[in-house]
Amino acid sequence: MAKAKRIMIKAEDLYRIELITDLRISPDARNVVYTIQRVDRKTEKKYSNIWIVPTKGGKPKQFTYGNHSDYLPRWSPCGRFISFMSNRHDETDPQIYIIPFDGGEARKVTSLKGSFAGIQWFPDGKKFLVNFRSKDKDVLEREANEQKKKLGVVSRHITNMFFKMDGAGYIPKGKWHLWTVDAKSGKAAQLTKGDKYDEGNAVISPDGSKIAFVSNRADNPELDYEAYDIWVMPSKGGKMKLIPTPPGQSYMPSWSPDGKWLAYLGQEGKGEWYRNTRVWVVPSDAKGKAKCLSANHDLNCVNWTVNDLVGAHEQMPPTWMPDMEWICFQVAYHGDSVLKRVNFQTGEIEDVLNMTGVIGTFNTDPEHHKLAYFHTSMTDPGQIFVRDNSKGTTKKLTKLNESWMKKIDMGEVEEVWFKGSDKNDLQGWIIKPPGFNPKKKYPSILEIHGGPRVQYGNMIMHEFFYLAAAGYVVYFCNPRGGQGYGEAHSGTIVNDWGNKDYKDLMKWTDFAAKKPYIDEKRMGVTGGSYGGYMTGWIVGHTNRFKAAVAQRMVSNLISMWGSSDMNWIFQDEFGKKPPFENYENFWRQSPIKYAGNVKTPTLVIHSESDFRCAIEQGEQFYIALKKQGIDTELVRFPDEPHGLSRGGRTDRRIARLEHIKRWFDKYM
Repeated sequence: MAKAKRIMIKAEDLYRIELITDLRISPDARNVVYTIQRVDRKTEKKYSNIWIVPTKGGKPKQFTYGNHSDYLPRWSPCGRFISFMSNRHDETDPQIYIIPFDGGEARKVTSLKGSFAGIQWFPDGKKFLVNFRSKDKDVLEREANEQKKKLGVVSRHITNMFFKMDGAGYIPKGKWHLWTVDAKSGKAAQLTKGDKYDEGNAVISPDGSKIAFVSNRADNPELDYEAYDIWVMPSKGGKMKLIPTPPGQSYMPSWSPDGKWLAYLGQEGKGEWYRNTRVWVVPSDAKGKAKCLSANHDLNCVNWTVNDLVGAHEQMPPTWMPDMEWICFQVAYHGDSVLKRVNFQTGEIEDVLNMTGVIGTFNTDPEHHKLAYFHTSMTDPGQIFVRDNSKGTTKKLTKLNESWMKKIDMGEVEEVWFKGSDKNDLQGWIIKPPGFNPKKKYPSILEIHGGPRVQYGNMIMHEFFYLAAAGYVVYFCNPRGGQGYGEAHSGTIVNDWGNKDYKDLMKWTDFAAKKPYIDEKRMGVTGGSYGGYMTGWIVGHTNRFKAAVAQRMVSNLISMWGSSDMNWIFQDEFGKKPPFENYENFWRQSPIKYAGNVKTPTLVIHSESDFRCAIEQGEQFYIALKKQGIDTELVRFPDEPHGLSRGGRTDRRIARLEHIKRWFDKYM
């Protein structure tokens, strides 16, 4: 029988890809509950439902149905019920629901007006601890009055410095507070109050008597934005106790099984974004100093590998093993996100799961018999696996997207190490087009990641394979400035953007150009966010690229100050002074300063609701090139945030890809 012809990946495949977005193993370790997100092509809406798969293997079973969003599934301590959030009764006001695991209808528990986060069961299974933020009074009045709702917002009276957030819009004046909700009656009780401080990352002690949480309670949190400390309070409410930790951000606390310790993630020092996030422990009674367990290891203890198919890539808190000897945590390292564990007494670090790819959400049953986790690779959007900790064996539980993706020719991926501008070791990847012919000369595209403090890696990027299927060699690397290769690698670009990072990228381009299959006269460059910044910087410093696409870029660091949702804090990366005290420093590191040198045809892509890099950043660069007669176009996407390429409306994501391909096809 003739072998079936394989097909090319398409932009429209974004409609077909289903994503696992959350998972939790049951208390008895027999089942995993998870959610699958899908796209309705007709309405462009994203829906998610709950599924169950046995840890012994077998066919997954859909547990909830309907065109709505069911998410954040959580097992009750006894394992007989599953709580979840859903917008099934009100698209704009999701609420908590409970459904019996052995079958039956879901029961609506809450009817609160606002936003939920961090929902968890108390150990006795009688109530929930939730993070909740109430809607502002004017919003509630508008929702209750049809005429006011029709007219919309009249004005926004802003008194806070941080008043907007990319992807969320304008921030309510109300703060995030801790509440309890009775699982039977739905009665809610507010534990923390006030209009100055937020509380988050809350976790209940093993005996249910205390709550640990994170809060910035500085005199002025907006001016001391990294003063996040750990606090402990009675679970019924009452006096809060500060848990002393070193200056810097402390977050994601988790209780030890005996309740005497808190493990947490922390970044020592303020305004030093390049530093590693490390694993710490501190006595929960505040009667001892915090100790960094990973201090002797140059590891960034977070899951910071990026792609454009966002599944269950949850950043997990440090996870204690029952015997308290070890604590598990994620690490972004050399293009992978792996799972390691650190010894509570000695600080020794060992691998738990160290494989090519990215480990996202992971969790264990209370006795740590089994470990369920999400894993994605260069050619798979992600599956659920379970590891039997006693046997050391691993089983794959899901096969999402496999039936149609196995028909696609993804081309060939080559991982390489090369030397940067200072003889430093750098890691990169080259994707060759399907049907690659080594004797042929190919056009190529350099892709640059955002952040900058993240990493590219062994994780599927639909965009890269889409461009490879169009006949381009796509190559990408992790230049200095990103994470995953130690603090020195990350810290090189502090207050010096466009220097060592640019030189590394040019060395990478030199490396690719020497390949016999690369046509040096047909090389393109693109990137988003910080990658957009570097694209603008590159075309202002070299004419070696035939075409460029600058996406959601930063072009002017002076006007970026104050216009981004990150507000004034960008100055910590650029000398710690505002532009009006350090104008030349900001200007020398702004791509638009060098716009007069640009000869490269450059497409500018930006989202109109981008609150991270305001659209004026892209507009300035576009107008600067247009004024000089450089071939340029501006593509704007309405109602989309900074993360359009990852989570935007699917038809707009497809249009974005088509514009990128169109521009490179035109010149290359």
